[in-house]
Formats: sequence, C-alpha cells, structure tokens
Amino acid sequence: RLEAYPDPGTGGEPITIGFGDTGGWKLGDRITRERADALFAARLAREFEPGVLANLTREPEQCQFDAFVSLAYNIGVGSFEESSALRKFNEGDLIGAQRAITLWNKAGGRVMKGLQRRREAERLVFNGVLAVDAVRLAEAKYP
Repeated sequence: RLEAYPDPGTGGEPITIGFGDTGGWKLGDRITRERADALFAARLAREFEPGVLANLTREPEQCQFDAFVSLAYNIGVGSFEESSALRKFNEGDLIGAQRAITLWNKAGGRVMKGLQRRREAERLVFNGVLAVDAVRLAEAKYP
C-alpha cells in the first residue's frame, strides 16, 4: 500500500507502508510505487537475504530460499532463527519445513486469513511453484 496503515494484527502499531515497511511511519504518510519498491529491495538485500543465509546449514534450492526470505521478512529474522521451519530444513526434513511455514498464520493470538494465504503461497513457492501462481492458488484455498 502506498499510504501508511495500522498493523492488521494489532489494529495500531507498527504503522506500515509499501511492502510491509515499518520504519517510523505515521498514518497519512504516502510514498510512490518506486519508493516502495526501493525500500523493499534495500531491506531484502541488507537484512533478510543475509539473515536467512546465515542460518542455513544446507544449500537451499532457489525456491526454498525465496520462501524463507518471504517468511523472514514477515516474521523477522530473529523469529526465523528460532522457527521449526528452519530447524526442519537444516535437518533435511523438507516436508516438515514446508508444513512448519504454514504455522505462522496468527497475529495477536488469532488466525488471520491474510496470513493463511501468505503462508500457503510461501509453502507453494518452497515447492517450486511460481510466486504469481502460488498467490492465486493460496487465494483460492483461503478466499
């Protein structure tokens, strides 16, 4: 979104804009699509891609790495480091890892449809489904 909005899980903080950027925004702030893209790319390269790589003890396929970066971007690198998805992947349990991705579907202690869709899409990407198709399939599963 190009206009700042309250976090869907809390109904308030953190105020978010673009592709989930929480960098000190306030309601009413607006950005361009180009700025949203640039903020997203910079955070991925600076924080999330290295954060995921630093925690993998085995070589991921590109699709697995992409799914993990998406998950870490949403839950934070610290939570990713402690996740059963990472642990299972590092143990070689790929089925367990993809199932564990879908467990991150709650905010404020309640299951949220948007997070169910996002986790299902990440699970599908983990398995090699193109992101655009994964989103469509996840939306169909959790309308």
